[in-house]
Amino acid sequence: QVQLVESGGGLVQPGGSLRLSCAASGIDLSLYTMGWYRRQAPGKQRELVATIEGGTNYGDSVKGRFTISRDNAKKTVFLQMNSLKPEDTAVYYCYANRPGRSTTWGQGTQVTVSS
Repeated sequence: QVQLVESGGGLVQPGGSLRLSCAASGIDLSLYTMGWYRRQAPGKQRELVATIEGGTNYGDSVKGRFTISRDNAKKTVFLQMNSLKPEDTAVYYCYANRPGRSTTWGQGTQVTVSS
């Protein structure tokens, strides 16, 4: 059974940094595309933050500020978030995807950027 557990969210001031982690179990992480989405408010469409497979891809609003990385041996994906802005406030969800398999989502972690 595939399971993803996010951690590292919290309250941070504008301009600050946070590092999110996504710990995976039940999969060989090296076979999966991993990534992060966020939902800024209930009912609002979720937004792509970053993905990592062979290379990386970022949403326009986070380019140059966020960095996604992975440690396949530790089955963990990271999202380093720098220069945080109030508009980055959201629930951040980790996902794992592989062709022919259903996408697995974590439960989400809240990030709040406020002074």
